[in-house]
Amino acid sequence: MSNYAIKVENLSKRYSIGVRENNKTLREAFVDLAAAPLRRIKSFGRSSHREEDSIWALKDVSLEVHPGEVVGIIGRNGAGKTTLLKVLSQITEPTEGRAVLNGRVGSLLEVGTGFHSELTGRENIFLSGALLGMSKKEINKKFDEIVDFSGVEKFIDTPVKRYSSGMRVRLGFAVAAHLEPEILLIDEVLAVGDAAFQKKCLGKMGDVAKEGRTVLFVSHNMSAVEGLCGRAMLLDLGHKVYSGSVKDVIYFYLQNFVSEGCSGEIAPGMHKSGTGELLIDKVLLINRSGEPLSQVRMNEPFTIKIVFSVKQPVRQVRIGLGFNTVEGKRIATVHHTDTGLEAFDGDIGVYEIPFSLINPLLPGTYIIGVGAHRALGGQIIDFVPEALKFDVVELSADGYVHPKYNRGLIHFNGKWKPARQVRQEE
Repeated sequence: MSNYAIKVENLSKRYSIGVRENNKTLREAFVDLAAAPLRRIKSFGRSSHREEDSIWALKDVSLEVHPGEVVGIIGRNGAGKTTLLKVLSQITEPTEGRAVLNGRVGSLLEVGTGFHSELTGRENIFLSGALLGMSKKEINKKFDEIVDFSGVEKFIDTPVKRYSSGMRVRLGFAVAAHLEPEILLIDEVLAVGDAAFQKKCLGKMGDVAKEGRTVLFVSHNMSAVEGLCGRAMLLDLGHKVYSGSVKDVIYFYLQNFVSEGCSGEIAPGMHKSGTGELLIDKVLLINRSGEPLSQVRMNEPFTIKIVFSVKQPVRQVRIGLGFNTVEGKRIATVHHTDTGLEAFDGDIGVYEIPFSLINPLLPGTYIIGVGAHRALGGQIIDFVPEALKFDVVELSADGYVHPKYNRGLIHFNGKWKPARQVRQEE
């Protein structure tokens, strides 16, 4: 028996710009056939293009994963992470190299991947299990657990085409995690759904890892990657940049790549998820005079100003800030409603909202993430996990920079009183 679950050798994938590729798997072709047997299947062939009309989504990537390992795949947008999982899932064919997987494969790569929209949730569960080689008896045994986890019981006999994106991904994750494939491929499942569902997903993935199944986990949530994975691989522009322990790879990524896009100007590729009625445009760090800051002193007052555009009228929205270390650890989360303000209602236009505070952070480098979600239900409208990077410095009155030592992350701006004797020992 092979001593690996996944083996990738010099894998490359080239796409021709402007040419659509037939990316249907056998699974997807089968569900199309089952739902509409008389439908004509249309295929899109490849055409020859010049090298300058092509892009390499992957180039000479190699990876070996042993049974029972949980490996994180990280990198910026466009790094090739999703393309790698699509090749492994046989959604697309590699241009060069090969990938071998030993075991049944379950995947959740996009919202509702593998579901047929005309079939009900119930029918899709049984079809998914059948395509994994499971008997009807085995699927029945897991059915109630899947439905309960997904939270779509009321709609289980409704066609999936009527599901919201959140409902699709909840059911998709429940199917992928509970039908017990030997290999599980997961791409950004935490980008959709509310906080409670994300926590539920992390718990289930932890259970899957403990059961000894092999998992490839793509995510921008560095804390989740570090908590679930034993090691990681960093991709950038289709190339394997770094591979090793999860802590080392995350630290290398955050130090060398995150800072490049953390200026506070939100480029289109920085929006990781959401419905899009509201988009974060800019995050500014300013002093009391409104001047921009790149670093903040300990105990210094400053303001974080969020500029956002409402593309469609929105109601009952909460705006939030997340403070993280450069290693990806969450320090604190604050929402504009925490201080008694009402949830935001707004028509089409550009808005700004400031958050002022006295800096409680100890010296170091920090990253701010920004998000907007519905006050009820927690549906994500926009989320930029790495919007702004800034430094905290500590200076004495004479300008001396105090040496750094392990004092944690937060400075409590309290007040000590002199010690007083409460009794005298005899």
